[in-house]
Amino acid sequence: MVDRSLIMTNHDPRMMRQELEQVREWAIEQLAAGTEPPWSWYQYMKLREASESILAGMDMAQPAEDSQESALHLRLVGTVSLQPY
Repeated sequence: MVDRSLIMTNHDPRMMRQELEQVREWAIEQLAAGTEPPWSWYQYMKLREASESILAGMDMAQPAEDSQESALHLRLVGTVSLQPY
């Protein structure tokens, strides 16, 4: 059974970014402390790298408000049939 309190219902990008930054900082702190078992170092590195990659992707993505301007330049195209006549 799924715990309903753990399901994310708010998809606010600012909140997600804040949480990812907190996770990244926590992983960096764990790596810097050096008090964890050696096998966990790799896991913290993967967590740090994954959060950095997601944050970089968020920086590259355009917000929905900005994409409205480009919607004026969209055009419809027909489908091409791949079957011979």
